[in-house]
Amino acid sequence: MPGAGVHRGAPLLLRCLITGTLCYAFTFTEEPAERAPKSDGYCSRILRAQGTKREGYQEFRLRVEGDPENYQPSSTYRVTLIASHPAYFRGFTVIALKEGKDGDKDEDYAGNFQIIDEEDTQFMTNCPPAVTESTPRRRTRIQVFWTAPPSGSGCVILKASIVQKKIIYFQDEGSLTKRMCEKEPLFGEATDKPLLDCCACGTAKYRVTFYGNWSEKIHPKDYPRRANHWSALIGASHSRNYVLWEYGGYSSDGVKQVAELGSPVKTEEEIRQKGDDVLTVIKMKAQWPAWQPLNVRAAPSAEFSVDRARHLMSFLTMMGPSPDWNVGLSAEDLCTKECGWVQKVIQDLIPWDAGTDSGVSYESPNKATIPQEKIRPLTSLDHPQSPFYDPEGGAITPVARVVVERIARKGEQCNIVPDNVDDIVADIAPEEKEEDDTPETCIYSNWSPWSACSSATCEKGKRMRQRMLKAQLDLSVPCPHTQDFQPCMGPGCSDEDASTCMMSEWITWSPCSASCGVGMRSRERYVKQFPEDGSICTLPTEETETCTVNEECSPNSCLVTEWGEWDPCSATCGQGMKRRERMVKTVPSDGSACEAEMVKVEKCMMPECHTIPCLLTPWSDWSDCSVTCGKGARTRSRQFKSPLELGECAEDLEQVEKCMLPECPMDCVVSEWTEWSECNKSCGKGHMLRTRMVKMEPQFGGNPCPETVQRKKCKLRKCNNSKSGSANSDERRRRKEAREKRRNKQGREVTVEEHAGCKMKPWSTWTECTKLCGGGIQERLITAKKRFKSSQLSSCKERKEIRACNVHPC
Repeated sequence: MPGAGVHRGAPLLLRCLITGTLCYAFTFTEEPAERAPKSDGYCSRILRAQGTKREGYQEFRLRVEGDPENYQPSSTYRVTLIASHPAYFRGFTVIALKEGKDGDKDEDYAGNFQIIDEEDTQFMTNCPPAVTESTPRRRTRIQVFWTAPPSGSGCVILKASIVQKKIIYFQDEGSLTKRMCEKEPLFGEATDKPLLDCCACGTAKYRVTFYGNWSEKIHPKDYPRRANHWSALIGASHSRNYVLWEYGGYSSDGVKQVAELGSPVKTEEEIRQKGDDVLTVIKMKAQWPAWQPLNVRAAPSAEFSVDRARHLMSFLTMMGPSPDWNVGLSAEDLCTKECGWVQKVIQDLIPWDAGTDSGVSYESPNKATIPQEKIRPLTSLDHPQSPFYDPEGGAITPVARVVVERIARKGEQCNIVPDNVDDIVADIAPEEKEEDDTPETCIYSNWSPWSACSSATCEKGKRMRQRMLKAQLDLSVPCPHTQDFQPCMGPGCSDEDASTCMMSEWITWSPCSASCGVGMRSRERYVKQFPEDGSICTLPTEETETCTVNEECSPNSCLVTEWGEWDPCSATCGQGMKRRERMVKTVPSDGSACEAEMVKVEKCMMPECHTIPCLLTPWSDWSDCSVTCGKGARTRSRQFKSPLELGECAEDLEQVEKCMLPECPMDCVVSEWTEWSECNKSCGKGHMLRTRMVKMEPQFGGNPCPETVQRKKCKLRKCNNSKSGSANSDERRRRKEAREKRRNKQGREVTVEEHAGCKMKPWSTWTECTKLCGGGIQERLITAKKRFKSSQLSSCKERKEIRACNVHPC
């Protein structure tokens, strides 16, 4: 066995180097095992390591993502060990200890580490709470996840040791030590996530509001200007037996469709199939664009209920466009340890990766992740092309905030510590009149009278008033909304009537007492304000009614759930539609189809619509020209600020104009070739020519013109050499004339050419070139002067010669 001969009392660093193990990173000496007390584990010996302390020296640094001073119980943080250039380290240890503890016992250690890269990090064999290197090598950075301990753990000390060659740096204070204390929760805020058992009584009703903070101003890198949006939000209040999504889990088909496509349909189907594990389905509409000031568009919200069995709330919504990024809450516990209901939760949200698509930027092409990866938070070090990339590894700026606020409770309450907020009092508190913050650059008409209340009963409704934007003097300063909404109730319920009671809205109907057949259900409301004249409220505070869940209860019948709550009205003013649904619990045992009605649709009436002026956003920047050269077009667009159903608008939402870029290159254009000319010889070897014309010269760097004259050989019958010496003398005479022609300074032929049977005139001068450049042609003629009796007609025939000229490019 390697190292078997090493003495047990030898220094540990020396023995580790010999045996090849990694313990050299933690201590120099080791007491003999027989002398060590039983409670003295290996971890405690790490903490007592005698190394070189470098107080105040910033060569190495232990950093927690975001540099928080406090930790949120049970939250997960990225911990990074960094060496500043040119320093490096070969080995390391990271450990988390409760403040004031020596590390002798397992309970002295705080939270849990999670390995990110197994090639870099591993848990220490002899000290499982600590993280060390997988292989000793030069490195400048390592990262691990650390999940903070549960509530009540107090302050935590994160410590690191560094091994650089044979030198150990270990700090009790300074840049290799990080102290973090538990963040104090707001009163009534959830602490442990989640409680195994909820001891609260009755039910509670909450409103969840989603504030998008994903904007070009805050997240400028590669921000998608045109298509940015939040998808429809989907979630539920549920029991701990159901998981919509969670860190380290795998995305269901429904979660995948939300994260990649923004479609909540499949997720809602999955939620509704969970039956009694789900109390309320939470839904909000999509938001286009992703961010607008609240004076232009109110933050979307939805209401849901919780009870003792279903006290968790989860939701998610997609960032669009993105590969598979989303934000949300997972299993947020609204039940407190004091057997009460959380009053308010405010949570900043960062994007999560669903693990189904491998894209690294907003508009990456679809690339399925195979095999599917676990759900995890995006970080600033994921990829250099990521819009959230930060080479320093800083925290990602939140892209949204969610506020969950309790608005009502129902039934007997059994919380140990009384709430500091009474839902009934809070519900009727008069709304403070907002100060008029209208910019001076926005010129409005006066407000119209308030419309009639949308509710004819003592349930909450709303009424609306409007004003017109007459002028916007500065387009860079947004003008506030032109609509104003106010809560209201039906006749006889107004707080302005001193002789009547003011009642709260009805709380949701209780479940039907029968799961099959006819049963009873009830709902309650409260007296918000008693009459000022001292009279007694006579309006009922409880209602009961019969309910039928399944009319037929035989084994062969179709069993369905109760009807869900009505969706919001489809219109914001005037008449709209609303719907509610229920699900099949058990299909007929005989295999027949379920004929029960699953969806109900009814008309709903909102405040009367009034025509309002077109409210439009400023024009966007002009798009790029549609072509890369020459003439094209470009566009710009704008959007409505006000809902279309409140009035007609004939204004253009898109404009198109012509654009001109540098001219496109134009190649040379030539005609077709002419027919080949006749052979220039009447016998023996000669040549023929053909030409073509340049129709259009090349422009703006286009391809030059090709050749415009082509020549090829031609061979006719052999010349007759059998005649007497006179023929030879004729040939000699022709050669002599040719020599004289070449000597002629005028370039003209003045000699007379004779052929058998005829005497020829001199060649005419060459015609002018047909083109100044790019290749033209010239011609000359020769005709008969005198014809002898012995001549044949063909021997005295007129002849033409053609040659190329001005062949240089233009």
